[in-house]
Amino acid sequence: MEKRKRQDRGSQNGSLAALIREGALEEELLPYEKFERVGAETLTDAELLAVIIRTGSGSRTPMEIGRQILQATGTGESGLANLNHLSLSDLRQISGIGPVKAVKLKCIAELSRRMAAERARPTLKFSDAGSIAGYYMERLRHEERERVMLLSLSSRMCLIAESTISIGSVDRSILSTREVYQEAVRMGAVNIVVLHNHPGGDPSPSKEDYQSTEALMEAGKLMQIRLADHLIIGDNSYFSFRESGYL
Repeated sequence: MEKRKRQDRGSQNGSLAALIREGALEEELLPYEKFERVGAETLTDAELLAVIIRTGSGSRTPMEIGRQILQATGTGESGLANLNHLSLSDLRQISGIGPVKAVKLKCIAELSRRMAAERARPTLKFSDAGSIAGYYMERLRHEERERVMLLSLSSRMCLIAESTISIGSVDRSILSTREVYQEAVRMGAVNIVVLHNHPGGDPSPSKEDYQSTEALMEAGKLMQIRLADHLIIGDNSYFSFRESGYL
């Protein structure tokens, strides 16, 4: 009897997988089962979120909640990348997302950023602008305010320390030449790389960026600490003052 039940269950599961592949069932009701039967790579973004959310709220299914997360935007961006911009408070405004689920979703966004950084780490060379930008891209391109970072480097271009110098506004960074070199001296740097992001996504330097780079370069000569590069991070793009020939 028990053997027959197992056979029936196996037959039902096989039929379920076939129906999912054929699109004959309502997919939004079965994201977890779909994952088990045909793999994570077949799930849509909303289905992946539904698996994480797991339970709905009232008449709303996990899929409906997942779709609302993807559509929620306060930055002109939507989709999975928007998890980096939605705060815990923003997420809790979505019906069906409580404190625990909000924290889980933010942790997933942070894990994604760290995984991207880990993938870039093996090729990280502090003498190569593309390598530096690739490593810091995921950390900086989702920032909603301009952040200035300093990489203090040895004579052999090895990293001594990484520091955040300042956090500015949406369209303006506070790049203080004095603070940059104070930190560089404190860290015993021989070379430095300065990075900052443009939250709008376009890494093209502004007039102020050129002026800041000029001031950094001149101060570095006096301090005998070489400005190896100044990088501006955009959305999947970057600008290097060294590569552009300015330094």
